[in-house]
Amino acid sequence: MGFVPGVTPGKWVARWRERHPEVPLELHQHDDAVAALRDASDDVVFVRLPVDRTGLHLIPLYEEQPVAVMSRENELSLYEDVPLGELEGEDLLDVAACGGPKTAVEVAASGAGVVVLPMSLARLYARKDAVHRPVPGLPATTIGIAWRMEDESDDVEEFIGIVRGRTAQSSRQPSQREAPKKSAAQKAAAKKAAAQGSGGGRASKGAGRPQQGKPARPSGTRGKRR
Repeated sequence: MGFVPGVTPGKWVARWRERHPEVPLELHQHDDAVAALRDASDDVVFVRLPVDRTGLHLIPLYEEQPVAVMSRENELSLYEDVPLGELEGEDLLDVAACGGPKTAVEVAASGAGVVVLPMSLARLYARKDAVHRPVPGLPATTIGIAWRMEDESDDVEEFIGIVRGRTAQSSRQPSQREAPKKSAAQKAAAKKAAAQGSGGGRASKGAGRPQQGKPARPSGTRGKRR
């Protein structure tokens, strides 16, 4: 399973390992998780939209709040929420031109500009000399889970079901379709058959135990001695 920086898949990984401890789950972090999916390095990946969906199944999961990251000396740091119009007078940094979000935060911390990032990335690359503030009005980013259309394996379907919130007893999970649980009627019939096979009830007291005391004499020999 792959994921982009900022995603925390721990709850889904924990559920998988609890339900399927016999199937190892490896975790890989990628800047480009879609590439790892297409070259089959990973079977499923958590991605930050937008991405090229060609040949992929993709389910949006949740949204990330956008924040402005800046130096502690920047006047915008005095706001609890930065008004969108206040960003117009700032030098907005291009994340790709900076070499990625981590470097962009470093540049913003130096006072050279302000960078807008999802809050998860701002927290991941947080620095003591930088702060981040929410910016209401900016579009949120979306995290989703993707897998290849041609991959119909049970393990992939099982993991997607976990992410979707299906319980371990869900009939839509492959693990339950392979080993369906007995119905109440089947359980009752099995219990009845087991009872009949054991004599129909509890054994009488002392049954099956050796008699204590003198051994029994063979029939027809009472009173006779050798």
